[in-house]
Amino acid sequence: MIGESLRFRREGLVSFRMRVFAVALAVSPAALGQTAAPAGPPTIKPGDNLVVEGVPPVPATLADDVWRYTEFRSAAFSSWHPTRREMLISTRFGNTNQAHLVKTPGGARTQMTFFPERVAGARFEPKTGDSFLFSKDIGGNEFFQIYRYDFADGSVTLLTDGKSRNTGAKWSPDGRWIAYGSTRRTGNDVDIYVVAAKDPKSERRVLENSGGGWEVSDWSPDGTKLVVAEGISINETYLWLVDVATGAKTALTTKGKETVAYGIALFARDGKGLYVTTDAGSEFKRLAYMDLATKKTDFLTPDTADIDDIDLSDDGTKIAYITNEKGVGVVRLMDLTTRRELPGPKLPIGVAAGVSWHKDGGAIAFTLGTPRSNDDAYSFDLKSGKLERWTTSELGGLNPETFAEAELVSWKSFDGREISGFLYKPNA
Repeated sequence: MIGESLRFRREGLVSFRMRVFAVALAVSPAALGQTAAPAGPPTIKPGDNLVVEGVPPVPATLADDVWRYTEFRSAAFSSWHPTRREMLISTRFGNTNQAHLVKTPGGARTQMTFFPERVAGARFEPKTGDSFLFSKDIGGNEFFQIYRYDFADGSVTLLTDGKSRNTGAKWSPDGRWIAYGSTRRTGNDVDIYVVAAKDPKSERRVLENSGGGWEVSDWSPDGTKLVVAEGISINETYLWLVDVATGAKTALTTKGKETVAYGIALFARDGKGLYVTTDAGSEFKRLAYMDLATKKTDFLTPDTADIDDIDLSDDGTKIAYITNEKGVGVVRLMDLTTRRELPGPKLPIGVAAGVSWHKDGGAIAFTLGTPRSNDDAYSFDLKSGKLERWTTSELGGLNPETFAEAELVSWKSFDGREISGFLYKPNA
């Protein structure tokens, strides 16, 4: 009873104090004959996980002004439809990037996937285009799974095990099979698997590996072999030829006194060689042709710039590639029968990526970002020489014409080397 009485008295005292405090708040300073201190402008309070010292308050109005810059959107080219001039792109309307279909330059972006997680790697089925592959994880866990989307009914089918990390999905030329790397055996080592595009239960391990740097680069034209890259570091890569039926592998490159990096490796259309990017004998990754019988490498581009991306036309007579020339992305075309450069798109200063031939051989597509635009999808028609912008991504309501253009400048370093950079001058 004594304890209950004390508790009642304590709670009654607290209640009384709260009522007095509430009354005090209800009485304004003016009613007491006092002048109220002027309220300061609203500020942004850092989260409790941040310790901030000597930083002045950040006005909420400044955050409102900056917010538009955080809402810039972008669109990246993903894949050409094999029979129509239509493309898949990656862009976001909500919180994450999803796969969208665009049927004409500047046309509507029709959203095809709707997931809370980011969707990446959308690739049309290479014969009919009646489906496409894509990759996504769950909750950002990076255990990527490979899925097939079917246009006929909008269904989405899981092609991998749902638990391991699966990467680098590549369609076979006939569209029947998909090759990819997976960690399902040990959780760390990346083995090479194939699965029938229409039958997830058909999955089969083709190659058992040690290490996590393995990736499928390309299928041979007849679908019987794979070229597989073994990445040790950014400076060291090895290429292997793998028989899909037996899993037998043949080394295409060997260890030497100096490490060599290989980037992209694509089969020539006759299956007798590979087009690769490599820094062998250079500080730059050059475009080269490797003869599979002799392993001899023949360089096709000069020792002056990195080749960031390549793609081979369906008939094997032309190659498109992107050079990084002092930080500027340049899209170039080459006739492989004469090894002469073909007229390519004239682009503003910017960064280009993801070049890809349409199956008809008459156009290429790529992603381009410039000082006045975020990444967007473009195409270039070889016959007409016309460069077309397929997407125009939103820039938070800002006028891109007011953005400063970049000027490529160069100067000499203390040791006589040429250094380049980009100069942005304020608008007049």
